[in-house]
Amino acid sequence: MTERPQNQWDATVDPDAQIFVISVAAELAGMHAQTLRNYDRLGLVTPHRTTGGGRRYSPRDVALLREVQRLSQDEGVNLAGIKRIIELTNQVEALQHRVRELAEEIAKVHAGYRRDLVPIPRNNALVVWKPRNQR
Repeated sequence: MTERPQNQWDATVDPDAQIFVISVAAELAGMHAQTLRNYDRLGLVTPHRTTGGGRRYSPRDVALLREVQRLSQDEGVNLAGIKRIIELTNQVEALQHRVRELAEEIAKVHAGYRRDLVPIPRNNALVVWKPRNQR
């Protein structure tokens, strides 16, 4: 029996589903539950809250917890630096998403272009049209 890599979830599980209580998330991330509480307080990993105030972590949250641990332990990045890395990563992902949206919009506009128009070659030649009576 082969083991599944720790960062890979079943394809049927929504990566944003809030399914893990703090003790399970801590075990999956290889951390103490108090560390997760501290990271939540610092704004590094913010889990969903139940109506009763309990924390619920998603598979994406657990993956982020592992990345925080890797950056801290393996790369020597302090928590303030990790928070900034997370913020910048989120900004990049949001911008990439927006670029994809704009590319789709442009593709729709281009699909509506008339196909009977003839493109002008772009060899830096200037073409000037004059009516026959003005030649």
